Amino acid sequence: MKFCWSTISVKNLEESVKFYEEIVGLNVVNRFPAGPDSEIAFLGDGETKIELIWNKNKTDINIGQDISWGFTVDSVDEKINFLKEKGIDILEGPFQPTPQSKFFFILDPNGLRIQFYEEVNG
Repeated sequence: MKFCWSTISVKNLEESVKFYEEIVGLNVVNRFPAGPDSEIAFLGDGETKIELIWNKNKTDINIGQDISWGFTVDSVDEKINFLKEKGIDILEGPFQPTPQSKFFFILDPNGLRIQFYEEVNG
């Protein structure tokens, strides 16, 4: 068995797709209508994807406070500078719990915690 994708419902598909493309660096690999009032977008490279589902009749999106999606970056410091230029606030961090790991969190447009993680070589 292998993990296929993780799904969240989103308030605004355009805003969410833009966030995951521009801020996280994922590409849309498939996007399609899922009935008269909804649309789905899959993003990601490789085996694991994220799925964003928008439904015009679902206006209350409830993202849990204890879940996050983590993405690797080459440099936490460079990513923080990039996000500051984009006007995106850092939610928590950066943290360096071990000499080999460094990370921080932001929120996506739906309130999902996004972690950017750097494996520090040193």
